[in-house]
Amino acid sequence: MFGALLALFDSGSALRGPLTLFFLLAAPATAIAAALRGLEPFGRTLAAVAGAVVINMLVAQGMLAVHRWSVHGGIIAVTVISCALLLLSCVTVKPTKR
Repeated sequence: MFGALLALFDSGSALRGPLTLFFLLAAPATAIAAALRGLEPFGRTLAAVAGAVVINMLVAQGMLAVHRWSVHGGIIAVTVISCALLLLSCVTVKPTKR
């Protein structure tokens, strides 16, 4: 979250780039991993990271296709999609019984 804030406020910090990239991978990966509770940890991690890359690529491709590319818009779009996925997975997925 801190990386997104640094990028949105145009901070001159040297940590802006790495933290923003971490956020762009971690936010969708966390949302996808929450929806995949039934998988084993390695499989869930692999699927979540692959899904995060796909979400980032689809956001970038969609913004480029409509000629509305911007860094701020991309970060906001990924944040909104990640929050929506996390909310949907919390509402629709039942906790597993052990």
